[in-house]
Amino acid sequence: MLTIVGAGPGDVDLITLKAIKAIESADVILYDALINEALLKYAAADAELIFVGKRRGCYAFQQDQINDLIVSKAKEKGHVVRLKGGDPFIFGRGAEEIDYVRQFGLKTYVVPGISSSMAVPAYQGIPLTKRGSSESFWVITGTTKKHQLSGDVALAAKSSATVVILMGMGGKLSEIVRIFSEENKQDVAVAIIQNGTRDNENVGIGTISSIESIVAEKQLANPAIIVIGDVVKERAVLSSVLETVNKNK
Repeated sequence: MLTIVGAGPGDVDLITLKAIKAIESADVILYDALINEALLKYAAADAELIFVGKRRGCYAFQQDQINDLIVSKAKEKGHVVRLKGGDPFIFGRGAEEIDYVRQFGLKTYVVPGISSSMAVPAYQGIPLTKRGSSESFWVITGTTKKHQLSGDVALAAKSSATVVILMGMGGKLSEIVRIFSEENKQDVAVAIIQNGTRDNENVGIGTISSIESIVAEKQLANPAIIVIGDVVKERAVLSSVLETVNKNK
């Protein structure tokens, strides 16, 4: 049996009860780099824990190897939990893994997770939609299977929607800036949030024209999300409310 579990964006408290129950019942847990490893404390003492993520471009396992490992461990030990950062169906390859293991007759389940695309801006007091500012939002991968910037970024830049880009740092940021600049959106607000919802969260706020210098100044890098749109300007209003809540914990 395979259960694909979303671990949330990083804060260990942003995990569902159903996810914890799945972790507790697992015989084997295959976990990614972006999960908070404190979640592994919920695993049974005899559960096998296997890191299958990547760090700084170095893969512990390739995707084909992970697929095979899921099948072999499920047949050997029983319940495999595939623990993924955020939500497993938002750029998490959860659907691909399910498609593969079903060929071998394994039962498959999914426990949704809180996506970083929504939770990370929220922790900074940035609403992805707000009446008068944004009626919709795009969530786009900054790096496609071919390691290129998604063509949807150019489409999103033509809209008035909030644009959230995951995996868009490094060389992709300059390309994103160029695309929005070509739409005369140099003054549109931008937030880049690294290690969102974690204790070492780092944030840069600027505009399309200034964000690259801010990234250099604050040394922002992956893992980070990019939020583009007028809603970023709402951050100063909402962040004080969140600070008050956190102080009262």
